Amino acid sequence: MSTIPRNRREAVAEALMRLAPRLPTFEAEATIERALSSAGLRGAVPETAAWLALVAYARHVFTEYDSLLDDGYDRDSARHFVLDDLNAILSEWGCRRTVSDEPEEEEAAP
Repeated sequence: MSTIPRNRREAVAEALMRLAPRLPTFEAEATIERALSSAGLRGAVPETAAWLALVAYARHVFTEYDSLLDDGYDRDSARHFVLDDLNAILSEWGCRRTVSDEPEEEEAAP
């Protein structure tokens, strides 16, 4: 029998641990903060908020995405060029889900 999370932080944290069971504690806390503070994610179900925050966090912190934007690449091109690196870090964290070039869901802005 599963327990019902007491609050949104706990619900997002539980969803995040299911998505990325090997996510280090520091990265988990940063991802949870992103999910809770993003205006675009506040109304999302915890699983969606956790996934989109995790992808955005990994993209901005662990890839060259921001440097590519600074160099003048548009968002879609920059995302394409960091896709393999992004999926590699997600895989290291135990994610079975990956990000593709196909526009499946609009991700929250930083």
